[in-house]
Amino acid sequence: MIEQDTVKLLRECDAGVKMGVASIDEVLPFVKSKQLEKLLTGCKKEHEKLDREIQSLLERYKDDGKEPNVMAKSMSWFKTNMKLMMEESDATISDLMTDGCNMGVKSLNMYLNQYKAADEVSKDITKRLINLEEKLVVDMRRYL
Repeated sequence: MIEQDTVKLLRECDAGVKMGVASIDEVLPFVKSKQLEKLLTGCKKEHEKLDREIQSLLERYKDDGKEPNVMAKSMSWFKTNMKLMMEESDATISDLMTDGCNMGVKSLNMYLNQYKAADEVSKDITKRLINLEEKLVVDMRRYL
């Protein structure tokens, strides 16, 4: 049970990190403020650092990980492009990133509760990813 829950939790973190990086990549070309660009780039690097840890653990379990849900990714892309088409601003980007992070935090907490038997290492990675997302929400507030 421990190994099953561990792999399942790591897969969800894998999908979450990939979704976060893709979302940041999607909005970066539209960022006006150098400070916001630096913030998002730094957050992306932290996501990629966590991703390397997740991939290493998944390899140990001989698992390929998980891609983000196609529907969720498509809806995110559509929402991002529609909002930026209507108003290309740092406030719009901040709003989009805040929504995405909040959804990520909600999902990751749900998976943390669902996969209670996961090992402490994978739980720690999940909590660090949650903290990274929550920190970005706070950092985005000044741009709303």
